[in-house]
Amino acid sequence: MDVNFAELSEYQRYKLMASLIVPRPIALVTSLNAEGVINAAPFSMFNMLGEEPPLLMISVNRKHDGGLKDTANNILRSGEFVVHIADEAIAEKMHRCGDALPSEISELGHAGFSAVPSSAVAPPRIAEAPVAFECRLWKLLETESRQIFIGEVLWLHAREGLIDSETWRVRLQDFFPVGRFGASFYTGTRDRFVIGDESGTARTTPIDEI
Repeated sequence: MDVNFAELSEYQRYKLMASLIVPRPIALVTSLNAEGVINAAPFSMFNMLGEEPPLLMISVNRKHDGGLKDTANNILRSGEFVVHIADEAIAEKMHRCGDALPSEISELGHAGFSAVPSSAVAPPRIAEAPVAFECRLWKLLETESRQIFIGEVLWLHAREGLIDSETWRVRLQDFFPVGRFGASFYTGTRDRFVIGDESGTARTTPIDEI
C-alpha cells in the first residue's frame, strides 16, 4: 500500500502517523496561567532532543477553533514548564488530566494529584510522578496546526532510589513508564529484552539487571 500524503487531509495524516509511530513517551506538563492556576496536560508528541544543552520537545496542537491550548498559552507567556514522566501508578490520573476543563480550574485537583514547589521555575511539579524535568523555553517552532516547544532542562527530580548517584544510571528494574499506542490505547514497558553483542553476550551492568 502506497499513500501520497499530499492527497490526505490533515486529520487523516495525523491519525496514520499517530497510530504508526508508536509507542510514544508521554509528557505530563504543568504550567501556570496569569492568575496562578496550575494547568496539567498530557502530550505524546514528546521526546529528548539532546544533552548539551539538555533539550526536550513537546508538540502542542491547536484547538478545533484554531485557538491555543492552555499549556501553549502559559508557556508562551512565562517561558517555563515542567515535564513529568507518567508510570503505571499514575497512568489513570495522567489520562484524566486530558479532560477538557475551564482554564480557571486546575487539572491537579480534578485528577487527584498533589503539587510541590519546583526548584528553578515557577510552575510546581507533581509529587506523585516518578520523574520531573523543570524546563525553560529554549526555542519555539510553529506550524499551521502546532506550537513545538523546545525546552532546556534546568533541574531534575526523581523518585527516591530510582537513580544511582554514583554511576548516574537509572535503576530500570524499578521504572515502569507507560506510552501512547494510538487511539485510546496505552502500553506498558514490562516486556523487555536485551540484544547481545557479536559474542552473544549482552552488555549490561548490575544496575541494569531486571
